[in-house]
Amino acid sequence: MPISHRLLAAAVAVLWGVNFTAIHASLEHFPPFLLVAVRFLLLALPTLLFVPWPGVPVRWLVGYGLGFGTLQFLFLYWGMATGMPAGLASLVLQASAPFTVVLGAVFLRERLTRAQVLGILIAVAGLAVVGAHRAQVAAVLPFLLTLAGALGWAAGNICNRQARPQNPLHLTLWMSVVPPLPMLAVSLLVEGPGEISRTLSTTFTPEAAPALVGLAYTVIFGTVVGTGIWTWLMARHPAGVVAPYSLLVPVAGMLAAWVALGETVAPLEALGGAVVVSGVLLGSLRRGPPHRRETFSAASLAEPVAAPDRSGPPSAPATPFVAPPFTFGNCR
Repeated sequence: MPISHRLLAAAVAVLWGVNFTAIHASLEHFPPFLLVAVRFLLLALPTLLFVPWPGVPVRWLVGYGLGFGTLQFLFLYWGMATGMPAGLASLVLQASAPFTVVLGAVFLRERLTRAQVLGILIAVAGLAVVGAHRAQVAAVLPFLLTLAGALGWAAGNICNRQARPQNPLHLTLWMSVVPPLPMLAVSLLVEGPGEISRTLSTTFTPEAAPALVGLAYTVIFGTVVGTGIWTWLMARHPAGVVAPYSLLVPVAGMLAAWVALGETVAPLEALGGAVVVSGVLLGSLRRGPPHRRETFSAASLAEPVAAPDRSGPPSAPATPFVAPPFTFGNCR
């Protein structure tokens, strides 16, 4: 990959990392569930008007929208609204990578290499360190909510994989059509019409300007620009070359939160974060030739099999254990 493309990949990671600080700014004015609905509504309207249909089965589009769009951001925004620091959220959301691999093994009967299994165990150990420290110094609920968001992202990844879109960017944009209605319903039930009315009626006041700037950043740079560049890179280079750059997202996220919000990371959390990133990176290493590859079945990780699983369609690519593209900054 030429240096200019590597710089683009790193730039996207920075855009997605800064997005967590933008979300923090938006949550200063918007309640979390309404914010998710508004965010995706702003994407859904132009998508319906100008973006071609991605040509995938509706069930996988809806599943992708419910997992990646609805559940991920419902729990992420909820967690951040209840005290999850923006920088730490960018790290914990990396749990979507091992979650995706485990769900793929369970539901799609995909095989796991030794590196993937070891990477999962290392990443889980790192998350356990972060979670244990958060339980000692702050409420653990925001951490668990953010972890639930990572699981929602992983479920969306499985639906995305089954959809096999010809144009991933079109699928990502059409996915935004799914979350607005269910999130508006959740907002009405939980936050109430009064809170929604108060928020919307004061949206264009000077006090709400930082929240609007954060929302605009999330939609334009976190989604349209970041996802567009990332999709362009993924179409031109192997996934194993591009995807590891997403590991820069928590680095950029923590640095942006430190500069803009004064957030600091405890040494134990930094250690746990380094362990998480190491586990994700280990699992994303490119696999060896098929005849030399050691794999594990989902049912028994102890017994290697002689050949990779051929039960899926011939064109189905193997799912590497990598941090999935941080599509919505993410969107995060």
